[in-house]
Amino acid sequence: MSAAMPRADVAGFLAFIQESAAPPLSTLPVEAARLVMRANCAVADAPPLPLARIRDCLMPGPGGAIPARLYDRRHDRTAGPLILFFHGGGFVMGDLDTHHSFCTWLADTLDMPLLAVGYRLAPESPFPAAVDDAEAAARWAAQSPDLFGFEVTGLIPCGDSAGGNLAIVTTQQLALRPAAVPVKACWALYPYVGGGTDWPSYRAFGEGFFLGADDMAWFDRQYCAPPGDPRHDCLDGPIPPVPLLLHTAGLDPLRDAAHAYADRVEAAGGPVYRLEAGGMIHGFINFRQALPSLHADFAAFADAARGMLNA
Repeated sequence: MSAAMPRADVAGFLAFIQESAAPPLSTLPVEAARLVMRANCAVADAPPLPLARIRDCLMPGPGGAIPARLYDRRHDRTAGPLILFFHGGGFVMGDLDTHHSFCTWLADTLDMPLLAVGYRLAPESPFPAAVDDAEAAARWAAQSPDLFGFEVTGLIPCGDSAGGNLAIVTTQQLALRPAAVPVKACWALYPYVGGGTDWPSYRAFGEGFFLGADDMAWFDRQYCAPPGDPRHDCLDGPIPPVPLLLHTAGLDPLRDAAHAYADRVEAAGGPVYRLEAGGMIHGFINFRQALPSLHADFAAFADAARGMLNA
């Protein structure tokens, strides 16, 4: 199998989607699209892991209270860094529940506390609502609120797709105006970084590989971010030399732009750890049950994250 060909389980998954004759995401009303994502996650994702602490809370935000969920495999924890997780979904879909399973896996596997952020979604709350919520959540978490029961010594913004964008933008904003504790690293899984559509991966995989060009245009219409705004187009923003862990998918139209961002981090002097799931599609962290070949990719991500923390 070449890197440009789907893995066997991915090919079967894509064939199932094609045969289901489901209407394209871009043709659905927003609430229907959200229901589709929730249903897909419920069927295709692995069951969540039990943890010692899973607690919902509310954080103060610029548009009102921001829902969040704290994950920890321990009841008691000493001072250390906190993973700040932002879910994907094109800034339109997704919530604390769609990515619940992944958050339990990451908190358990790395033995680290994780705070998932339920930022506001478009079109009800277009750009920059999500960015404002993400930054507010980071600044609040950096102050070690009593809810945590431990001292936060650093932040690790993390996210997938649109959430990867928020993780990168939050890292950039905290470099410009630091929070109470430093950003230790940024972990981005197949992130949207802007940069337009003139990329080989966009042309090669913009149709027939789960995330299509029409879908991305639909997300853009809902989110209404001005082109070139540095709080959306990461390639146009400040490039802090914060260690970056980038995990792309080989069949993702967003792949090449993400690597261009990683190139700029390297040029700025930041260490970059690159992983690529060859033969894999966008959105894979929600498909662990449907795509069993992901086991090795998740193990590689965990190993790379540990390596960054120990470096």
